[in-house]
Amino acid sequence: MLTNYLIVDEAMLPDVFSKVIAVKKSLDTGEFNHVSDAIKHVGISRSAYYKYKDHVFSTQDMTLERKALISFVLSDKKGILSYVLKVISENGGSVLTINQNIPIQKKANVLISLDIKDLQIPIQDLLNQIEAIEGVSKINLVSVE
Repeated sequence: MLTNYLIVDEAMLPDVFSKVIAVKKSLDTGEFNHVSDAIKHVGISRSAYYKYKDHVFSTQDMTLERKALISFVLSDKKGILSYVLKVISENGGSVLTINQNIPIQKKANVLISLDIKDLQIPIQDLLNQIEAIEGVSKINLVSVE
């Protein structure tokens, strides 16, 4: 099952989300080099940071460079991966890496990293299109950066 994304005013959310974003920003800017230092500075636990870090994003983070990591399972049938790649390309996504395991019991796990800065549709719509492809199952948006 796919997740839907919402944009919510920061004032409506628990403080932990803002603090997770602050930790991510301080690591990105080099203010702190280690997660442990950054989480101490903002006042959250390590477990809270790791619980939310791949699920909380600032709209400011979504501007210049965007990457997504998606995983899914493919049936072992000729051409399914090619069709997935075609759907990604037709919607403005650019594949950065593909990791595919050998099929076991006629199913293969696939992990694709994408450059989505030029994506012409919301990421959720892209995931829905990929999931609709016959032979694709268990799709999951692992992370967005």
